[in-house]
Amino acid sequence: MGNYKEELLQKLRSNTREQYDMPADDIQGITYDDTVAQFIEMSQAVGANVVEAAPGDSLDDIIRKAYPDAKVVASNLPEVKMATLNPDTVADAQALNGTDVGVVRGQIGVAENGCVWIPQSMKQKAVCFICEYLVIVLPQSGIVNNMHEAYARIEMPATGLGTFISGPSKTADIEQALVMGAQAARGVTVVITE
Repeated sequence: MGNYKEELLQKLRSNTREQYDMPADDIQGITYDDTVAQFIEMSQAVGANVVEAAPGDSLDDIIRKAYPDAKVVASNLPEVKMATLNPDTVADAQALNGTDVGVVRGQIGVAENGCVWIPQSMKQKAVCFICEYLVIVLPQSGIVNNMHEAYARIEMPATGLGTFISGPSKTADIEQALVMGAQAARGVTVVITE
């Protein structure tokens, strides 16, 4: 088996007529005059709701206003007093099944596409995907222009895991019938804080 691999590589080398240096990686991503306004516009374009919290606004009040019928709220954020489940203390991910609203903290928001980097700062990451509605709390200082800036600012948590989420889960079949919440949350609200 080793001979076949070496033989294939040798054929490739012998048939390579011209070699090129790797291109320079000085790619500059798109920038915006107002990254926050662009982030809000793109988030709404991908189906998310955006709330700009004023100083002193209660996160619980924002959640109640956005999701007045929610009974099961899952979060490990200390400012979410209304949480009925904590993804750090449940026995397993299955215990989060039936969550109406999951509330997580985002680290970086990207203006070019409306996505938010969410490091796994909770024991059960399923809270990001199993809930009916997801609330992402994002500091305004975390909003960047483009994915190049986002990757440069990512701080990996101890778990080494995280995900970008952009609006609610959606899929369309071949007849282009759009289904919301097919693989994860049916709705997303991004709360931008100071």
